[in-house]
Amino acid sequence: MNLSFENKVALVTGAAAGMGLATARAFAQAGAAVVLADFKEEVVRAEAQKLTAAGCKAMAIRCDVSDDAQVAAMVDRAVAELGRLDAAFNNAGVMAHIAPTADSSREDWDRVIGINLRGVWSCMKHELRYMQRQGSGAIVNNASVGALTGNPGIGSYIASKHGVVGLTRTAALEYIKQGIRVNAVNPGLIDTQVARDVVDGNEKAYEEIAKHVPIGRAGRPEEIASAVLWLCSPGASYVVGHALTVDGGMTVV
Repeated sequence: MNLSFENKVALVTGAAAGMGLATARAFAQAGAAVVLADFKEEVVRAEAQKLTAAGCKAMAIRCDVSDDAQVAAMVDRAVAELGRLDAAFNNAGVMAHIAPTADSSREDWDRVIGINLRGVWSCMKHELRYMQRQGSGAIVNNASVGALTGNPGIGSYIASKHGVVGLTRTAALEYIKQGIRVNAVNPGLIDTQVARDVVDGNEKAYEEIAKHVPIGRAGRPEEIASAVLWLCSPGASYVVGHALTVDGGMTVV
């Protein structure tokens, strides 16, 4: 299976930490020129510098994916400086403030949907335009096992992730005949800050949840990165519109 991305360009949003950073590093180690995008500009700039110092090709761009103008500028700059766009991992996301549906706020709903769902749509919109010109490309959107079920207290997050999967499947059908594959990943409990936010930062509660994952632990961001790179690789050439669940068995039981 060929996981080399030599002479390819990959874009990763939400690249300051967690799954995004792990995926950006994996693309770079596989030979791609990588764009690390995040609203935390200083963090992604430092991470891009580390990759460059290690002999990889990387650049950092500040981007709030809920702002369509910033997304357009991000993709335009990436292509202008690196010449093309072969792979994208639309990963930027946030957790909802925990509250039952009747007690949740419009402000939080707009924040979560704006980043998790509208942000993915905006990224895809601009990425697809360049990939159409090339006649090739692969996009992976970060959804969640929350796209497969409900979860009390985080309704806007669950709704956003259901939406990501539906958007992924629709775009996959729209663009596959133009040589562009669109898929998603559904991570389970992964060792990131967002996962801890589900339990409001309660480390003991987080550890207890991790123990009940069938595999016996939380996943590592690098394990999601591996799935993303495979979905973007020629090895997944017949995988179209699929939401790949990577959850240590959480949704099996």
